[in-house]
Amino acid sequence: MFVESLIIVLGVVLIVEGVPWFLSPRRTKRMLSELFRMNDNALRVLGLVFMLVGLLIVYLVKR
Repeated sequence: MFVESLIIVLGVVLIVEGVPWFLSPRRTKRMLSELFRMNDNALRVLGLVFMLVGLLIVYLVKR
C-alpha cells in the first residue's frame, strides 16, 4: 500500500513539474535563470515554505 501510494505521488509530482515545460518552455527557462541570481538564503527560505505548505496539505488530507 505504501509503495503504491509513493509511486502515485511521484507520478503526480512529475505531471505537475512537467506542465510549465510543456506550456511555456521559454518562460520556464527564463524563470530558472532568475533562480541562479537569487541569494542562497532566499532559496532556502523558499524551499522551507514549499516543504511546510506540502506538509500542511498532507496533514489536512490525512486528518
